[in-house]
Amino acid sequence: MSQQIPFQQVDVFTQKPFKGNPVAVILDGNGLRDREMQTIANWTHLSETTFVCRPTNPEADYRLRIFTPASELPFAGHPTIGSAEAVLKHGIRQKHANYLVQECGEGLIKIYLDGNQRFLTMPTPKIDTISEKQLSGLADSLGIPTSHIRINAIVDVGATWFTLQLTDASEVLRLKVDNSKLKPLIPAGVTGVTVFGLTSDSEPTDMEVRSFAPTEGVDEDPVCGSGNGCVAILVKRHHLLNRATYLANQGACLGRDGRIEIRFSADGQVLVGGHAVTCIQGNLTI
Repeated sequence: MSQQIPFQQVDVFTQKPFKGNPVAVILDGNGLRDREMQTIANWTHLSETTFVCRPTNPEADYRLRIFTPASELPFAGHPTIGSAEAVLKHGIRQKHANYLVQECGEGLIKIYLDGNQRFLTMPTPKIDTISEKQLSGLADSLGIPTSHIRINAIVDVGATWFTLQLTDASEVLRLKVDNSKLKPLIPAGVTGVTVFGLTSDSEPTDMEVRSFAPTEGVDEDPVCGSGNGCVAILVKRHHLLNRATYLANQGACLGRDGRIEIRFSADGQVLVGGHAVTCIQGNLTI
């Protein structure tokens, strides 16, 4: 006998439908087995599909499981924001007036509600160095000289990204990535590569960002929350933008117009946020 499960598809980091990064949100994943979740995520073939489940931690409003087409992730940014939007629209009974608490593989994630925007608090990062051999291979797969990589690090926020600052925003937009070269360079436990470049002072936003995760079945992620969080951690660490907030663009090369706002709180937290719009609402038949 078939089962009907509430479902939404939410476009994240945009106010315009079809211009952000969609996430499929299955609003009751409690009765689904792991392999069923992975099968559904492979079928939707979005960069992520999420399943809302009962929390095991009493502080959480809900538990979220996050799947790419290839595997489960402990944490991801745009699925966290999109799923928060979906549970609010679905009528979740909030434990707190101004924020939600999501339980996931990375622990508890607080999501602040600021008007129509949602801001997640990034997990405490772990930062490691990229070897010269790895960096040379990454530069080759991106089609640029190694000298054009200004800052680089492996940043782990639950999702782990090779995070690279390039010469400027225009170089980021010009990249012609060879995923056949990039894919074998990404080791187990690393999601992919996020690159960024600063814009000129006359531009309305501060940087362009692109993210590539071919080992997860995502050649290029339209707008990536965890990747932008990793970028923000390097921006803060290296004092690249001396202000409490900035705006990033992502998705132009895929015909999207994602806009991510980063906030640095007084207590040292990094917040990643933006708007989200519901594009599909109904039921998933299983």
